[in-house]
Amino acid sequence: MQRSGKANFRIKPVLGAVALALTVTACGQTEAFRNERRPLESFSARELYDRAEYTLEEQGKPADAAELFGEVERLYPYSELARRALIMQAYSYHRDRDYEQSRATAQRFLDFYPGDEEAPYAQYLLALSYYDQIDEIGRDQGLTFQALQALRVVIERYPDSEWARSAMLKFDLAFDHLAAKEMEIGRYYLKRQHFTAAVTRFRVVVEDFETTSHTPEALFRLIEAYLSLGLTDEAQTAGAILGHNFQATQWYEDGYKLLTARQLAPEAQGEGWLRTVYRRMIRGEWL
Repeated sequence: MQRSGKANFRIKPVLGAVALALTVTACGQTEAFRNERRPLESFSARELYDRAEYTLEEQGKPADAAELFGEVERLYPYSELARRALIMQAYSYHRDRDYEQSRATAQRFLDFYPGDEEAPYAQYLLALSYYDQIDEIGRDQGLTFQALQALRVVIERYPDSEWARSAMLKFDLAFDHLAAKEMEIGRYYLKRQHFTAAVTRFRVVVEDFETTSHTPEALFRLIEAYLSLGLTDEAQTAGAILGHNFQATQWYEDGYKLLTARQLAPEAQGEGWLRTVYRRMIRGEWL
């Protein structure tokens, strides 16, 4: 396969752009494909593949394109185009938002061609089949965990591939998504004055998702919850961590006001779990 062809092939999944080759030939193919009535078995591998591309990009029918790409593999299983058709079938299913079929097809590609140069993209598509369903915080978090696992495979198994960087960005976003879910539940409990349950959720964010954008708010909410419980040592220690790492945020300003209103200072106190976090994050003590 020529490199120029591969370049066009890779651009499509990322940008959704019409391949240059199709643009050049579309005018001539339009009437031919529109009026074609031959049985699929009479098409060559190249004719079927081109028709599938036309159906995908020119007609905007990814489900039909997926079927046609599948016919390339069925009728010409040992051809070079069968391999390309399989990955394009997975992509077409993804374009159609048929994530289960996209995932299954991408996995078949990995099973049949584990050492192929398109294996990183197949694994990336597999990860996207989970990732693209977690855009709403309220959805099943199992999808988020599966997305994280599949994205990690791309990052660790194919670190030098062009998909690794995108996988890392999406991994961070999915990780942030899990923290957002914990925050949502924690706020729910806090609003209803279930302070111990709220603390449990905010603690998860501080301990397990400390690199996410939700950590400053989680520390502030811990100040709120601990003050409501009368646990001033813990509230002060949360304020100390918040002040050291996130002093420029509104969360620290609000937390400082809460503490000083009770004649308390944002400083580490006691020997609870937050004091352990303080030693690790502020003083670099891991034991």
